[in-house]
Amino acid sequence: MEILDPTTEAVTQTIAWPPRPASLSGKKVALIDNTKFNSDNLLVKIGNILINEYGAASAKMWHKKNASVPAHEEIIEEVRKTCDVVVAGVGD
Repeated sequence: MEILDPTTEAVTQTIAWPPRPASLSGKKVALIDNTKFNSDNLLVKIGNILINEYGAASAKMWHKKNASVPAHEEIIEEVRKTCDVVVAGVGD
């Protein structure tokens, strides 16, 4: 009899986060909606706070195809070209 163990050892990875801006003043913010219930409403409120209280220049929302996949390449490319910072939202 052969017994298979489906578990694996945890692998530690170092993630290189990009530096955060010192200020959001004048920055264009991308809001990535994961399409779960209320994530778009939450992101609209966050975008408004970032503009009104932190001086962001704008906040534009993109919608993922569904919550279980990463943002599709079209979103990533447009955000890279047009925005300075990203907020990804989760709803439920």
